[in-house]
Amino acid sequence: MARELMMPKLSDSTADAVILRWLKSPGDAFSRGEALIEVETDKATVVYEAESDGTLGSILVPEGGTASIGEPIATLANGDGASPAPAASERPNASPVARRTAVELGVSLHGIVGTGAAGRITREDVERAAAGSSSTAPAPKPASGGKGDVDVVELTATQATIARRMVESATTIPSFTVSADVDMSLITELRRQAREERDDVPSVNDFVVKAAAGTLKEFPRFNASYADGKIECYSRVNVGVAVATDDALLVPVVLEADTKTLAEIAADTRRLAEAARSRTLAPEGLRDGTFTVSNLGMLGISAFTAIIDPPQVAILAVGGTRRAPVEDENGGFVFRDLVTVTLSCDHRVVYGADGARFLSRLRELLERPLTLTL
Repeated sequence: MARELMMPKLSDSTADAVILRWLKSPGDAFSRGEALIEVETDKATVVYEAESDGTLGSILVPEGGTASIGEPIATLANGDGASPAPAASERPNASPVARRTAVELGVSLHGIVGTGAAGRITREDVERAAAGSSSTAPAPKPASGGKGDVDVVELTATQATIARRMVESATTIPSFTVSADVDMSLITELRRQAREERDDVPSVNDFVVKAAAGTLKEFPRFNASYADGKIECYSRVNVGVAVATDDALLVPVVLEADTKTLAEIAADTRRLAEAARSRTLAPEGLRDGTFTVSNLGMLGISAFTAIIDPPQVAILAVGGTRRAPVEDENGGFVFRDLVTVTLSCDHRVVYGADGARFLSRLRELLERPLTLTL
């Protein structure tokens, strides 16, 4: 009997994913490590590679279809070249843009007549199918009212999954927040001096990630997950760094950040952020996060509160650097570079005093940055 190919787990938070493109056709043989499918998860668009040699039998989930983790998406032939899929499961002749548009609009490519060269399905063909062809009445638009015409925008698979997870977080985690102002003046000066000699200077956020990793080693209760009434504390400190893309918020992970130098963290975050924005991040770049840092300072935000990404138990929100007067030891005032950091915590795992001590230690490390550069 033919074996089945299951939808793989591509990130910690993915419950289901959309198959954007089959890279093999029924009857095709493939080797271990060869690309099989292009998949969209809540985190990124990734390519899944075969874990062993085999031959694709029939496709059970076509392009544009959604499958849950562990659900069969295809059968695997026994290696004798048997049983290619029926015509209905063959991969439609469509352009990459058309495939992406079909996923975004929720339209199956099967049954669409292509008007491109050699009958290839184009983006315009998909859009016509979504709006309704000449033989099908267009979908009714919501009636206009006092608010004017209504333009309904459907969520992409990524946006829908993020929405579901944020509702889960907001409704199931009893969270609290603590905030503190951190004097970043020494870091500002260190970065200014470094920029005079080199271009690849660690960002403010790289310093924060380094400091957070060190603090997590001292406060392991924050480097944990809450699941099924139990707390799981981890030996490795893997810090997720939130990255905004055009239509989603992705969280690539700096693995074992507590063991890396500041320069290594800076190199990792640059590489991961670029891959996240181009949606080329490999699945392993999104896995195994134990804590998250979210920074909106570059957008001019002074302070904000971030939502915990379950099953993690805390997330650190970092605002922008601002010049502010601070009283000195002589009773006068000097201007310093301050940043507001806000820690959101799961009250089932840690308490207010724990959060306060965590931020106090984080502030100490950031205000004595030479220890972070050694």
